[in-house]
Amino acid sequence: ARNNLRAMKKGDQVFFYHSNEGLEIVGIAKVVKEAYQDPTTEDERWSVVDLAPVKKLKRAITLEEIKGDARLQDIALIRQSRLSVMPVAEEEFDAILELSKR
Repeated sequence: ARNNLRAMKKGDQVFFYHSNEGLEIVGIAKVVKEAYQDPTTEDERWSVVDLAPVKKLKRAITLEEIKGDARLQDIALIRQSRLSVMPVAEEEFDAILELSKR
Protein backbone atom coordinates (compact mmCIF):
# COMPACT_ATOMS: atom_id res chain seq x y z
CA ALA A 1 0.00 0.00 0.00
CA ARG A 2 2.79 2.42 0.92
CA ASN A 3 4.47 2.21 -2.49
CA ASN A 4 1.14 2.57 -4.28
CA LEU A 5 0.27 5.67 -2.23
CA ARG A 6 3.65 7.21 -3.03
CA ALA A 7 3.15 6.54 -6.75
CA MET A 8 -0.11 8.53 -6.88
CA LYS A 9 0.03 11.83 -8.77
CA LYS A 10 -2.11 14.93 -8.41
CA GLY A 11 -5.17 14.52 -10.62
CA ASP A 12 -5.15 10.71 -10.58
CA GLN A 13 -8.62 9.25 -10.17
CA VAL A 14 -9.21 6.56 -7.56
CA PHE A 15 -12.09 4.32 -6.63
CA PHE A 16 -13.60 4.56 -3.15
CA TYR A 17 -14.02 0.96 -1.97
CA HIS A 18 -15.79 -0.27 1.15
CA SER A 19 -13.42 -2.97 2.39
CA ASN A 20 -15.06 -3.89 5.69
CA GLU A 21 -18.78 -3.81 5.17
CA GLY A 22 -20.34 -4.22 1.76
CA LEU A 23 -17.15 -5.04 -0.17
CA GLU A 24 -18.07 -2.71 -3.02
CA ILE A 25 -16.85 0.24 -5.05
CA VAL A 26 -19.14 3.16 -4.31
CA GLY A 27 -17.51 6.22 -5.82
CA ILE A 28 -14.64 8.06 -7.46
CA ALA A 29 -12.24 10.53 -5.88
CA LYS A 30 -9.17 12.32 -7.20
CA VAL A 31 -5.76 12.97 -5.71
CA VAL A 32 -5.44 16.65 -4.76
CA LYS A 33 -2.16 16.36 -2.83
CA GLU A 34 0.55 13.82 -3.54
CA ALA A 35 2.09 11.59 -0.86
CA TYR A 36 3.48 13.20 2.28
CA GLN A 37 4.44 12.07 5.78
CA ASP A 38 1.45 10.71 7.70
CA PRO A 39 0.79 13.38 10.37
CA THR A 40 -0.63 10.81 12.79
CA THR A 41 2.72 9.07 13.29
CA GLU A 42 6.39 9.94 13.55
CA ASP A 43 7.25 6.78 11.60
CA GLU A 44 8.60 8.10 8.30
CA ARG A 45 7.65 4.89 6.52
CA TRP A 46 3.97 5.91 6.49
CA SER A 47 2.53 8.25 3.88
CA VAL A 48 -0.87 9.67 3.03
CA VAL A 49 -2.42 11.46 0.07
CA ASP A 50 -5.26 13.96 0.11
CA LEU A 51 -8.35 13.11 -1.92
CA ALA A 52 -11.41 15.06 -3.05
CA PRO A 53 -14.70 13.42 -3.98
CA VAL A 54 -15.58 13.37 -7.68
CA LYS A 55 -18.84 11.45 -7.78
CA LYS A 56 -20.85 8.64 -6.29
CA LEU A 57 -21.31 5.74 -8.69
CA LYS A 58 -24.82 5.37 -10.07
CA ARG A 59 -24.75 1.87 -8.61
CA ALA A 60 -22.25 0.26 -6.23
CA ILE A 61 -20.14 -2.52 -7.80
CA THR A 62 -19.69 -5.50 -5.51
CA LEU A 63 -16.59 -7.63 -5.21
CA GLU A 64 -18.66 -10.57 -6.47
CA GLU A 65 -19.53 -8.65 -9.65
CA ILE A 66 -15.87 -7.81 -10.18
CA LYS A 67 -14.89 -11.46 -9.72
CA GLY A 68 -17.57 -12.48 -12.20
CA ASP A 69 -16.53 -10.12 -14.99
CA ALA A 70 -14.05 -11.66 -17.46
CA ARG A 71 -12.49 -8.24 -18.15
CA LEU A 72 -11.47 -7.90 -14.50
CA GLN A 73 -9.84 -11.26 -13.82
CA ASP A 74 -6.36 -9.72 -13.52
CA ILE A 75 -7.36 -6.78 -11.31
CA ALA A 76 -5.24 -6.49 -8.16
CA LEU A 77 -8.39 -6.47 -6.01
CA ILE A 78 -8.78 -10.16 -6.83
CA ARG A 79 -5.12 -11.17 -7.12
CA GLN A 80 -3.81 -9.23 -4.10
CA SER A 81 -6.92 -8.79 -2.00
CA ARG A 82 -4.98 -8.03 1.20
CA LEU A 83 -3.62 -4.76 -0.21
CA SER A 84 -5.53 -1.69 0.93
CA VAL A 85 -4.24 0.53 -1.91
CA MET A 86 -3.63 -0.91 -5.36
CA PRO A 87 -3.28 0.26 -8.96
CA VAL A 88 -6.12 -0.13 -11.45
CA ALA A 89 -5.39 -0.26 -15.18
CA GLU A 90 -7.28 2.17 -17.41
CA GLU A 91 -9.16 -0.72 -19.07
CA GLU A 92 -10.20 -2.03 -15.64
CA PHE A 93 -11.30 1.44 -14.54
CA ASP A 94 -13.44 1.80 -17.67
CA ALA A 95 -14.95 -1.68 -17.22
CA ILE A 96 -15.97 -0.86 -13.65
CA LEU A 97 -17.55 2.42 -14.75
CA GLU A 98 -19.46 0.52 -17.42
CA LEU A 99 -20.73 -1.97 -14.83
CA SER A 100 -21.94 0.88 -12.63
CA LYS A 101 -24.19 2.17 -15.42
CA ARG A 102 -26.08 -1.10 -15.86
